Amino acid sequence: MNLIFEIAGYVGLVIAGLVPIANPLAAAPVFISMTAELSKTKRVKTATYACLYMAAILIVFLFFGVFLLKFFGISLEALRIAGGLIIAYMGFRMLFPDSQKSSSGHEAVDDPQSVAFVPLALPMMSGPGAISVIISMAAHAGSEEILTNRVAGYAIVTFGIFLSALICWLVLRSSDLVFKLLGHTGIDALTRIMGFLLVCVGCQFVLSSLQPA
Repeated sequence: MNLIFEIAGYVGLVIAGLVPIANPLAAAPVFISMTAELSKTKRVKTATYACLYMAAILIVFLFFGVFLLKFFGISLEALRIAGGLIIAYMGFRMLFPDSQKSSSGHEAVDDPQSVAFVPLALPMMSGPGAISVIISMAAHAGSEEILTNRVAGYAIVTFGIFLSALICWLVLRSSDLVFKLLGHTGIDALTRIMGFLLVCVGCQFVLSSLQPA
């Protein structure tokens, strides 16, 4: 029984470290804005894809993150800058819709996967902050001298990632209620506001990476 509580405590630590950084509550307005033209079924699929992508990205960095960054010579600061530029770009697109967008100001997207990977999964819910947390957890698990402890550590973090993705999915899934409250006019206004905030978040990502530690 003590072992079960101990494992549950470790899983809880993983969730507590990931969910606040993934911040599905902040991703929800972006999800609402970018999927406003999709049907309810496709919005659910978009949320599902986004959270599956999130889990897949974090698991890849759990097992291969340190190797990938070293192999390509990428620092966490560079990863943060790249994520910031992507977020800012998406924000500009939401602020200034072009002529290819629908009359309501949103992209006429039919494929649920079109916004699930970028920007919802990456860089919003599994961005540089979440990746750095996972890499530090991987380093801690890999430092165990006993093989069974290392395997258990990776298994616990993996389980915590899936539970975190499930929590994010529940938040995005429930955001469907907001569609009924805001309507098209409210969604359009929210899109512009979130576009501006995304530009600010992207700029902050870049600035924080350029500042000395």
